[in-house]
Amino acid sequence: MSTVEKQKTTLYGVEPYVETKGEEYMGEPMRNHFTKLLNAWKGELMQSVDRTVDHMKDEAANFPDPADRASQEEEFALELRNRDRERKLIKKIDKTLQKILDKDYGWCDTCGIEIGLRRLEARPTADLCFDCKEIAEKKEKSAGKG
Repeated sequence: MSTVEKQKTTLYGVEPYVETKGEEYMGEPMRNHFTKLLNAWKGELMQSVDRTVDHMKDEAANFPDPADRASQEEEFALELRNRDRERKLIKKIDKTLQKILDKDYGWCDTCGIEIGLRRLEARPTADLCFDCKEIAEKKEKSAGKG
């Protein structure tokens, strides 16, 4: 892969946003970009859910051997756990898309500062700035030790 190709790395088929000098943070072009990115991500997740349903229908068999049946059930349970995580992520994406429509997207829910374009490119559903996320993780970690 050439250097030019590496720079054009896409996320869910969407090119990274390139800011123009003096551009307003979370103006219409940025909001449109993240809407496109989130919808592409959601589309991939929805396709994954459909593939799982099809796969489970195709692979479902009543194995006479208990070990084979147990292996299949374990595989299906793992797939369903993954799909459940994806379902929760789809809900979070929908919530984020609503924040974009409400023009509340891109600012930290805790302190109100800009989350930052690069952080949002890496994690489009982020609702905390880097510092607030770090504090929240430390609190979560220390709460688990009590």
